[in-house]
Amino acid sequence: MNNRADASGTTLVTRYQDSLYHDLMTPEEILAIRQEVRRFADEHVAPAAYAIGHTEEAVAAFPRDLFAKMAKAGLFRIPFAAKVGGRGLQYPATATAVMIEELAYHSNSVAAIVDVHCILAGNALKHGSDSIKQRYLTPLLSGEMIGSFATTEPDASTDLSVEAMRTVATRTNDGYVVNGRKRYITNSPVANFVVLLCIDGERMTELVVELDCPGVRVGEPDKKLGNHGQLTADIYFDNVKVPFENVVGQPGQGLKIALQTLTYGRVGIAASGAGMAQALFDHSAERLKTRRVFGKAIAQFQHWQFKMAERATEIENARNLYLKAALRMDEGHAFPEPEAAMAKWYGTNLAGEFARDAVQIFGGYGFMRELAADGSHYRVEEIYRDCKIAEIYEGANEIQKLVIARGIFGKEITG
Repeated sequence: MNNRADASGTTLVTRYQDSLYHDLMTPEEILAIRQEVRRFADEHVAPAAYAIGHTEEAVAAFPRDLFAKMAKAGLFRIPFAAKVGGRGLQYPATATAVMIEELAYHSNSVAAIVDVHCILAGNALKHGSDSIKQRYLTPLLSGEMIGSFATTEPDASTDLSVEAMRTVATRTNDGYVVNGRKRYITNSPVANFVVLLCIDGERMTELVVELDCPGVRVGEPDKKLGNHGQLTADIYFDNVKVPFENVVGQPGQGLKIALQTLTYGRVGIAASGAGMAQALFDHSAERLKTRRVFGKAIAQFQHWQFKMAERATEIENARNLYLKAALRMDEGHAFPEPEAAMAKWYGTNLAGEFARDAVQIFGGYGFMRELAADGSHYRVEEIYRDCKIAEIYEGANEIQKLVIARGIFGKEITG
């Protein structure tokens, strides 16, 4: 395939996945979804990715046009059953994870937007009443509404316990009054609603709160190291009235719903790690073949031959792990462990380690956001910034190792 540049000037390179990865374990339905999303991403995400990844966070910078195109293409319907307006796929979790990988290949910001919109907010809404699905899930699928999902607080993230959390839903005669604050809430600056985990007495409850309700205030977008297109902000709740009909599931089921949702999200983040690693591989291979030092291509040095052989094998493992976790979800396992934890830790750790190698491969060019002399830029710099958050959110990688260790030794030993 001849290399070419997209509309942003970024080089489009050969996809080695097509020749190195032989997908023998996923159904034909999933292979078709991969090709569909890849075509969409190549046509629509790739040309916009550089601007998305390099524009400082602001409401005006949110990629609304691209979001609308994803909705029109039916991408938001992939995770859902036909009865709620979705595609009705046999393997929806696996299809969703593949979608996230293909989006992350060009932009981890875009993958994160879709992950939260569909996997977190949308998946949580599946536990809601028919009324909640009609009022929030249906317009989420069509892109008429943007969803967000909130568990993290200034002093509560990994620890989602009644003792650690401070956002409280106080029961009244006709609903709840919510007070508190949530932090790092993806999509919140542009979202229409948030699925919110609250303390409800000695238990936890999930509520849907519309972000234009009296007493709700969304802060300015955070300024982050990477994933600039993924807008996050604090949400403040000051005596916000929420009717009983906006309870997701049953009162007291909030933590269970949140943990199931975050496990699904973990598989999505694992897929994004595989997508970023594949992009790093493809761009690095091209650079190694074409950049010459001491009279020969860098690829002729055995160090990089062996390094790329290792990375090719690791990408194979990362992709197989997330696909296996997703397929187990589609079999009905809400908590597909240890595969989900393994996939999240392995895939995101790989992206982080490989990003460091990739910048080294590109040398000074890899350190540039843009070269002043000619305006050129290289994807590895963006991924170097974007990949770190994947090791932190939706369950820090240290927690994933703890989950795996519990499967080995038991909770009575690991705690």
